Amino acid sequence: MKCLFPKILLAAFASVLFSCSPQATFRIIDKPITWNAEREKLSIQYLKDRHGLEQNTASIKPQMVVVHWTAINNIEVTFDVFDPPTLGGRADLTGASNLNVSSQFLIDRDGTIFRLLPDTTFARHTIGLNYLAIGVENVGSDDMPLTKKQLQANEALIRYLKRKYPIEYVIGHHEYQNFQGTELWKEADPNYRTVKTDPGDKFMNQLRKNLSDLNLKPVPKL
Repeated sequence: MKCLFPKILLAAFASVLFSCSPQATFRIIDKPITWNAEREKLSIQYLKDRHGLEQNTASIKPQMVVVHWTAINNIEVTFDVFDPPTLGGRADLTGASNLNVSSQFLIDRDGTIFRLLPDTTFARHTIGLNYLAIGVENVGSDDMPLTKKQLQANEALIRYLKRKYPIEYVIGHHEYQNFQGTELWKEADPNYRTVKTDPGDKFMNQLRKNLSDLNLKPVPKL
């Protein structure tokens, strides 16, 4: 199966400009990770086994954006980690599925936005919520806090996504377990959880403050 974004087209279509407001624009650069028959099969199986959803395609209907950090300090190394269809070296995750982790978007330290998968293509990035969530990874970690340019890029990207899809929630990865017990939560194994700290309350509070005019729903309380 061919990649959803044929790499031969990248030279001709390296970037797309979208209007964020009459005063500003932002650029999304297509940098597709490998999407082949194996990844699609694993994704469809994940939807069935983990989320209880029988689908013929590995697609999502976005209602949420989940913001992450990579815990890797280099954009190319991060890409190389996400690129293979199968997961390696993560015993805490391989028990649930051999599908590799990934996200739809990746934002570099300078605010450059890369699209790794089409917006509505399934990616494994948040337990219980992958089926409705667009993932946005940011190059950073506890020791390398996210930058002001990344904050601005996340805001611009989410505004763009909100115009395209009925996005109701914008959450940090560290907040995902708050959705347990809600109608949105779909995870078959009650013991399959990982503890996350990314990207932290400080970043998410500022991001949601900047997006307050979108009237997003608050994160549920545990």
